Amino acid sequence: MASPGSDVLVDAATAAKAPAPPPAKSVPQRAMEKLGLVRDIDLALHLPLRYEDETKLTPIAEARPGDTVQVEGVVREAKVELRPRRQFIVHLAESLEPGGNAAPGRRRAELVLRFVNFYPSHQKTLAAGARVRVRGELRGGFFGPEMVHPTFKAVDAATPLAAALTPVYPTSAQLPQAYLRKAVASGLVRAPLDELLPARVLPPGLPSLREALGFLHHPPPSASLAALEDHSHPAWQRLKFEELLAQQIAQLQAQRERRKLRAPALHASVGGLHERLLAVLPFQLTRAQRRVAEEIAADLGREQPMHRLLQGDVGSGKTVVAALAAAVAIEAGWQCALMAPTEILAEQHFRKLVQWLDPLLAERGQGIAWLTGSRKGKERRQMVERVASGEAALVVGTHAVIQDDVRFAKLGLAIVDEQHRFGVAQRLELRRKLAGAEGDDGRPGSLEPHLLMMSATPIPRTLAMTYFADLDVSTLDELPPGRSPVVTKVFADNRREDVIARIRDEVEEHARQVYWVCPLVEESENLDLQNATETHQHLSAALPGRMVGLIHGRMPSAEKAAVMSLFSSGDMAVLVATTVIEVGVDVPNASLMVIEHAERFGLSQLHQLRGRVGRGAVASVCVLLYTGPLSQTGKARLKAMVETTDGFEIARRDLEIRGPGEFMGSRQSGDALLRFADLAEDAPLLQRARAAAPELLDRHPAAARAHVTRWLGGKMEYLKA
Repeated sequence: MASPGSDVLVDAATAAKAPAPPPAKSVPQRAMEKLGLVRDIDLALHLPLRYEDETKLTPIAEARPGDTVQVEGVVREAKVELRPRRQFIVHLAESLEPGGNAAPGRRRAELVLRFVNFYPSHQKTLAAGARVRVRGELRGGFFGPEMVHPTFKAVDAATPLAAALTPVYPTSAQLPQAYLRKAVASGLVRAPLDELLPARVLPPGLPSLREALGFLHHPPPSASLAALEDHSHPAWQRLKFEELLAQQIAQLQAQRERRKLRAPALHASVGGLHERLLAVLPFQLTRAQRRVAEEIAADLGREQPMHRLLQGDVGSGKTVVAALAAAVAIEAGWQCALMAPTEILAEQHFRKLVQWLDPLLAERGQGIAWLTGSRKGKERRQMVERVASGEAALVVGTHAVIQDDVRFAKLGLAIVDEQHRFGVAQRLELRRKLAGAEGDDGRPGSLEPHLLMMSATPIPRTLAMTYFADLDVSTLDELPPGRSPVVTKVFADNRREDVIARIRDEVEEHARQVYWVCPLVEESENLDLQNATETHQHLSAALPGRMVGLIHGRMPSAEKAAVMSLFSSGDMAVLVATTVIEVGVDVPNASLMVIEHAERFGLSQLHQLRGRVGRGAVASVCVLLYTGPLSQTGKARLKAMVETTDGFEIARRDLEIRGPGEFMGSRQSGDALLRFADLAEDAPLLQRARAAAPELLDRHPAAARAHVTRWLGGKMEYLKA
């Protein structure tokens, strides 16, 4: 029997043997982790945003208003003043000689340091009699020259000046520059920066990686600030090339790994489902549609998984190409899944596919399943059962298609529309979910499905060579006949009533339909935006006797569907909407698109919205209403919309404005995949990296792997998305 208190002794003994908990991390350590500064190499690659020149002193008497200078002096007086507001005022007298005495005949110069936000440490360092070095922008003040919130530090007469330009790093409020500078300097010393690349793959005339990083963290005073800021310096070129090379190697690795996988070979037969679908379509395919359909059919007939991006401008007819690909897979005895990012877009696909394919599938004893987040209970269970049994040869829906309870009998082809609009995590989950279809031998995981991704945002060539380097790309570069060009006009918000008068004319005189797009559903304290509900009320009052509808993302799905049905049928004259109608909605009678607060939308989104009109033979107009003043980015977007309707040119300009991370949706991962290289500026480096990647991977595989790990670390997964 245990004696009283024995379990207390046991607990104490156990506790004594247990390892001590890890020490709590300091606030700066946690802040560094948030910035991704975990490894020494992460610190070494954390480059300055800009530099401050602390290598020279400017006499106070010679400094001019508007100059950013570093001066040194002795605090003559320091006091807290309460009017007109509480602030700390310091009078700094120039110390002209080590003793602080002015040379004969030379007046001691002074300036005022003004701090509106200050702490006891300010008052301690800047006490009367202290010798300090101060850096900031000189202004003309009421009491003479002054600096507001300059940087400062205590010095003595023997304190040397900095030998290199002082780096200013990207940071956060919890991470002081001084702490970060020390951490980066330590990381730079410890980081393994040995040369991994053979000299022959490097562009000529570039420094070693260690030399490049040393220079960029601590450039000498003679360094060209212009070359550092525009990233044209050879040290920057070395980093850009290394980063692009790592990205190209990773993509090439992914492509080669995929080639080792097996997929079902899917063939269309003479007189089969594919040919019968072509026969019942109510229109002729364009040359581009026929070419792309043949490229996809050739991929489906191979035993390696197709990994193809189908890109085409708004209205180029991607859905019919997807239907033809689905027909090949179904005819070969496999299932097809089509996934879209929104219910409205998924439903648009569903309606077209039902119209074209459902009668043909019914003859085979098969059908089409519809899976979205709003479909629940018994209806959903029945759909899931049809998918699992194989009765549903085609499954259309949102991300609900890849939820855990959905099991495919025999998935041979997956089609993902507007892939970039899914978050990176969702895209990776989709890839994992689709992996491992059941093969002919009955073993799960022995075959991969073919994958077709579709995008109405054309991919600029440089982007295709980087983020999509492991994809085959098909392009629909031709619009179906009968489409009318859309004229784009830009008006300030004070022309709103003129626009409403134009709407009245379109609706009453020409029996046309109109979209009015608003960016928000309800008022926000932060954004001064007219909300959709108010606009709906205003337009309803301005158009008596005409049906004005309202649709937004928070409405129940059944209600959305009812509104869209009224608009599609022509019963509703005007549809006030948020961007839920951005893609997929097809109403040929709609001839006018009004986009309110157009400056708040991205260029790609504006182009997609404009694509909702001009879908028939009717002359169509897109009106962009903006509220000034416009930012430079806002001006660039609206200018591009007026100047071109070419989706590829829009995409090129969008890439210039936003950069690749936001263009692709990779910001959702928390990381931009290219930190240093600029796809618009660095095409020659990209070409060289693209050529060097296969050689490095084939002849120096260990160096190639180490190079990718150094540069991409945990981001390699994102390249697969």
